[in-house]
Amino acid sequence: MSYNREFWRYSHDNRSYRVHASPSDKGLRPGDYFPAYQHAVQPVEARHVAPAAKPTRKPLPPHVDTDRPYVLEYLSKKGYIRTEAMLRKESDQQQSVAGHPAVIRDGDAGAPKYSKAFELLKKYIDDSLEIYQPELKKLLWPVFVYSFLGLLRDYFIRDAETFFNAHKSKFERDHEEDLKFLSAVKLPQHLTDSRIAKLYLENKYRVTLTTTPFWNLILFLEHNQMEGAQVILDITRENINIVTVDRAVESEKSLRAILEGTNDDGLPAEDEGIPGHNPGHPSTDRVDREARAARIKLQLGPYPQDPDLMDDVRAALQDRDALNPPAPGQNSLVDEFEQKIKREPTDDVPSRDMVPLPPSLARDVSMEVQKVIEHRDRYKMEGRTGGVGPGLSVIMYTLQNTMDNVTCIDFSGDNKLIAAGLQTSYIRIWSLDGEPLKSSAEDPDAQPVAARRLVGHGDTVYSVAFSPATINPDPNGPPTNSQYLLSASGDKTVRLWSLETWSCLVSYRCGDNPVWDVKWGPHGHYFLTGSNDRTARLWATNHIEPLRIYVGHDNDVDCVAFHPNNLYVFTGSCDRTVRMFHTSGGNCLRLFTGHLGNVTAIACSPDGRTLASADDQGTIILWTLETGRRKKAMRGHGKGGIWSLTWTVESSVLVSCGADKTVRVWDVLKDTSDSENKADGALAGPSKSASAAAAAGIPASKKAQKEATVTADQISVFPTKDTPVYKVLATRMNLILAAGAYLPPLGKN
Repeated sequence: MSYNREFWRYSHDNRSYRVHASPSDKGLRPGDYFPAYQHAVQPVEARHVAPAAKPTRKPLPPHVDTDRPYVLEYLSKKGYIRTEAMLRKESDQQQSVAGHPAVIRDGDAGAPKYSKAFELLKKYIDDSLEIYQPELKKLLWPVFVYSFLGLLRDYFIRDAETFFNAHKSKFERDHEEDLKFLSAVKLPQHLTDSRIAKLYLENKYRVTLTTTPFWNLILFLEHNQMEGAQVILDITRENINIVTVDRAVESEKSLRAILEGTNDDGLPAEDEGIPGHNPGHPSTDRVDREARAARIKLQLGPYPQDPDLMDDVRAALQDRDALNPPAPGQNSLVDEFEQKIKREPTDDVPSRDMVPLPPSLARDVSMEVQKVIEHRDRYKMEGRTGGVGPGLSVIMYTLQNTMDNVTCIDFSGDNKLIAAGLQTSYIRIWSLDGEPLKSSAEDPDAQPVAARRLVGHGDTVYSVAFSPATINPDPNGPPTNSQYLLSASGDKTVRLWSLETWSCLVSYRCGDNPVWDVKWGPHGHYFLTGSNDRTARLWATNHIEPLRIYVGHDNDVDCVAFHPNNLYVFTGSCDRTVRMFHTSGGNCLRLFTGHLGNVTAIACSPDGRTLASADDQGTIILWTLETGRRKKAMRGHGKGGIWSLTWTVESSVLVSCGADKTVRVWDVLKDTSDSENKADGALAGPSKSASAAAAAGIPASKKAQKEATVTADQISVFPTKDTPVYKVLATRMNLILAAGAYLPPLGKN
């Protein structure tokens, strides 16, 4: 940075000195008297005077600067900040050239000035309306960085360190990496040596604000220039590129903009911050978990339905009530629909623009009608009755003669089909009720079959998933059965299959690594994959490339899941952690740690408040999403892997299955603590362990007794003889479907 300088003389102790004055120090006038001098300010001329008296003390070496602090103190006290900075800079350079270290004084005015301006901006943001705070908070980081770098550039070295240490804690969560590099910048010379410092100084930091908060901020700063706001204005003018847009206030970019290839502001899609440099996202992998949760507020309410769709659903329900009046004491379908809407929270509902869906069709109306019917007529499980957990019925489907080739199983949402992925690279689909599986691409007179084979993958099929479906409430209306099937394979692709023609429609390339899991979004259209490259990807059926890539895990992403409102996704990994990402923003909002084994299954409760995750050590952990804290751990499964989890409609009961050949039912509402669970296993003794193993259907060997620690929240267990259970699904009627592949014991034909 260059300055225009004027040279003014002043005299003191019979010598004349010149001071470099900046144009911004307008109060400095020729002839201003300084109470002391320093040797770094060079004399312009000397006057002839009588010889001075002999000094009474030994003179100091010429490089020791005893008077310099007084000049700096005077400049600081009078507010001549720029003049002080230039004087300090030139004096330090002269001393460095002479081979002497520059003298740095603590407590100069640089840090207080910048700290005052920073606190002024922070207080203004905290006092702003909540809808504008997420946008305005984006300014704090660049103001902090450029204040710190500006102090160093102007040779306020001690002040820069003071400012950095005072405010860095506010950014440790979002900008840990940049802070690590900036903490090594200690001297002005480091500004050209540090890659991060050069990156910020050579570029302008881009921030997008909507028009209303932007003009309110500018008005506030202009009215408070004397209180420190001038510093913010200078930093903004020189180092920050604020782009104003005219749109609704949102804390995250919407998927609509992603699909259109632009940001919400209509500009080409690009990240905010320094071009080409990730400015940092909320990453909750730090220690203070409660503080994290307080800083990142989640929107866990249900996805808002299209008003036109709701009107159509209400009209269809009225027609059904007219044709089939409710039984005595039973709600009408319209009443059930209205009560369900009233029970849904309205304070944390996400915006439809964040995760847009295609326009509603007649099929969607029929599906919503059927969901209301099933919600009213379901077997209700509100909680424990008389201290006894609610009972459940389980229908078990066993696949025979699979030769241990089955790797995954899924049920369709209308309970009509079951699909299995095989190690031999193809998929088998069966009709559960024995009805023939017709094809629109075949001859109508062809022999009907109740099973189909889908061939196309080149390696093991690791996951299959049916698109959302319901039973058709009106046989004469639009079909509501599953239209598509997704499959993930070791051949590094995901395939989309048509269940009308039984053929592959699209093959999605997922990098250069096998894909372990695939899941549909709750409303279809979007799907999620987890793969061997430690990432998860968000896809749309009408886009060949992923919309988002979620990174952060240190090992394979083995399982994935959606939040019921589509706004968040969950990933479970071999690094023994579970992460929660914002669907459209892509930033990590929660990190769940505590598993002692690889995470093998995850599922979010229908009410969107609790997450269940399971590992290959036989432990299930429940997490409260709002706080990010662990609710409780449930144990009872043997080692080998819990492969599937499912919730009942009321979010009060969890069902699991796995390699130990059992289906287990858990009471989510029962309060237990980890200390109680530990006591159950550690202090039970042989007799209790044996009884627990017997109740769990595990052979009463010593090894089995050691592993069979069953917590008190297990309601019931359904053992199979020789069938590992791959999949459990709770229907909307609270009926449990389970499926596995028969595995004969070794040595048995």
